[in-house]
Amino acid sequence: MKRDLYIDFAKGTATLSIVFIHTAFWSGQFYIPAEVRVFSLVFDVALFYALSGITSGAHIEKTFYRLLKLQITYMIFVTLLFFLDYFFKVFGLTFFSAEWLQDFYSTFGSKYAATSVSSVPQWENLGNWYLHQYTNADTFPVVMGSFWYLKVYFILTVLGVLILRFFPGHIPWFIGLCIALTLLFNIFPEIYPSGQVGYVAFYMAVFLTGNLMKGRKIPDKIVPVLYGLVAVALLWMFWFYGNEIFYKINRNKFPPKIPYIIWALFSLVTLFTGYNRLQITRESFITHIGRNAIFFYFAQGISSSLVYFIVVQFQENLPWWLLMILVYAINIGLAFLISGFLKKADDSGWKVLQFLRMKTAVR
Repeated sequence: MKRDLYIDFAKGTATLSIVFIHTAFWSGQFYIPAEVRVFSLVFDVALFYALSGITSGAHIEKTFYRLLKLQITYMIFVTLLFFLDYFFKVFGLTFFSAEWLQDFYSTFGSKYAATSVSSVPQWENLGNWYLHQYTNADTFPVVMGSFWYLKVYFILTVLGVLILRFFPGHIPWFIGLCIALTLLFNIFPEIYPSGQVGYVAFYMAVFLTGNLMKGRKIPDKIVPVLYGLVAVALLWMFWFYGNEIFYKINRNKFPPKIPYIIWALFSLVTLFTGYNRLQITRESFITHIGRNAIFFYFAQGISSSLVYFIVVQFQENLPWWLLMILVYAINIGLAFLISGFLKKADDSGWKVLQFLRMKTAVR
């Protein structure tokens, strides 16, 4: 079966958008205007859930095997991250004072900053990471700040494949149920559940809508209607919540509430409009990123943390827009290089596991 390059292109574009979001909201919080940070959220994580829906099927065993491979890849990555974080601290304590490192973490680690700089490995953190409890990675704060997506993806994919397998004729009903739950949680915020339930309610609707779109094309005459509805929704949002809601979009993302959901509609309509309409016929840098999206997503957490050092050096000497372009370009370059290393490390990790399986196999 021929690979759909539009999917790779869309994944690559969404991944580059995530890199820009993390450039703007993490290191960029010190110099990028709030308006630019908000506009960076136009193409956000909802696209990944829609694309997952398009590419998912009803084969339970195949899906669970794919999730198991992802879990092992994730564990290999966080193990590397754990030791990288540890060696950085040891190296840092050798060449810098503990006070300097603590000041660095507290200033540029945001809410994920360490409460103390220690050279003793925190082994419980590694165990927590394996179980998707994303405790601090002091040197690379953006990594754990990005991983909420992964936990929701695991939950969403398991529930999604069960729906696709056992209720294939009732997908629109499940979409309606998810939309109803999302509206209920927003109308009565006092009952909005903690944890991942609120995330799953909205993103499951996106996932199932993507699956419903598989192999289909939105008719030309419907496209302007959809964009018109998005425009009406945006106008209603500003009328109902006031203009100040513009600066609160990110606050309404965790978990997704009505303002953020409306803000995400433009990107979702654009994705579905281009699907089976925009023909991508050649491989490119963007499709390469899309083909290796998971490694690039892991890598950008590290690169988005490293660019803090660049911001420290240049934020007083460059205009904000020029520094933003420079940091974003360097972020992409670093993520590209790190993702290549992570892919090779993942291949090596799998070879080790295969070797151990062969050595321990019962004969």
